[in-house]
Amino acid sequence: MSENSYPQGAKLGVDVGMVRVGLASCDPDGILATPVKTLSRDEKRNSDVRIVVKEAAARGVCQIFVGLPRTLKGEEKASAQMARHYADILVALLQAADMDVPVHLIDERLTTVSAHQALRSAGMDTREHRKVVDQVAAVEILQHAIDMQKARKADVGSRVRAPRTGVVGTAGSSKNEEVSTISTPASVPDETTTAP
Repeated sequence: MSENSYPQGAKLGVDVGMVRVGLASCDPDGILATPVKTLSRDEKRNSDVRIVVKEAAARGVCQIFVGLPRTLKGEEKASAQMARHYADILVALLQAADMDVPVHLIDERLTTVSAHQALRSAGMDTREHRKVVDQVAAVEILQHAIDMQKARKADVGSRVRAPRTGVVGTAGSSKNEEVSTISTPASVPDETTTAP
């Protein structure tokens, strides 16, 4: 870690939806977020979450940001609870793969709306948006996070914690804690599901 108090290196951004999950990554210098892929959401087997873990291992990421959709008033509805649940599963699978990669929830109000606007501005037919809008939203989530980190010279979002062994309850998140930057590639069961 440098003089900045946030992890330095490649990172992932995740946009969680009911049907699809968008994935984005940034370069090791944390300058530019780019789209990676769109995954089909698989709530029964969590194969999409396993793919995120594989991408994290393959890219040697030091941090993952999961978008937390809040209302304009800052309230959390069903979609925010879904994102929190997804982040909990991601943390558990990273831990099972012996990967010490912090997962942070970050406010993502209006990223999907903004992604649709960007695609319209680029001249893409509205019917084609569905194929890539989740990736564009993931790019916006990640770019927002890395830009805020640079501006504040500090970490952003709230860290998702895995439940401790033998402790009853669910993992909670904490805003002002040190985060580890250790990232170890590991094998994750091969289950791939990508959207058409």
